[in-house]
Amino acid sequence: MRASSRLGGSSISDFASSLFIAVVAVAVVILALYLISLFNRLLTLRNSTEATLAQIRVAMKKRLDMIGQLVDAVKGYVKFEREVFEKIASLRSAVFSVGAQGLSDIDRDSRAVLGTVLAIAERYPDLKASSTVLTLMEAIKSVEDEIARQRYTYNNIIQEFNIMTDTLPSKFIAQAMSLGKMEYLKFEEESEKPLRIKV
Repeated sequence: MRASSRLGGSSISDFASSLFIAVVAVAVVILALYLISLFNRLLTLRNSTEATLAQIRVAMKKRLDMIGQLVDAVKGYVKFEREVFEKIASLRSAVFSVGAQGLSDIDRDSRAVLGTVLAIAERYPDLKASSTVLTLMEAIKSVEDEIARQRYTYNNIIQEFNIMTDTLPSKFIAQAMSLGKMEYLKFEEESEKPLRIKV
């Protein structure tokens, strides 16, 4: 009887050891899957910021193209200095080569050019009533709205990414991947009154 009770105790002990190992293995697998999901989320957010920033670049280039067309439409009324055309060309070429801060600078400069053109259009009723000018102003307004939506999306993604780089345990994964906080895309209009395009 004692031998059988020893065998029974041994099998219970073996079962307990096996159960403990299985529970630890499952916990390790769950932890590994969780860490992998954090890693994947960080990569997804980083890639989403790049994709959204690319969409903002395209919209800004489109706006600069339309500003150039608007300048061409207005130049019959006013002689623009060569610097204005060169400025628009340099802004167009810089859109795809600068970072988020550079886009803020391009936005500020393109708004200044657009503001000048709109002020000129206001002074000439015939020009303001021109169908070409009205169409271009409406298109620019539409692109402005698109840029605002994309910037909002970009900043929301950045906010989530930055929260993940600040909180545990994702902070350790971000550090292991050499990922730091990302900068929000801030345009001048956020702190000053927005540019109004009257159509």
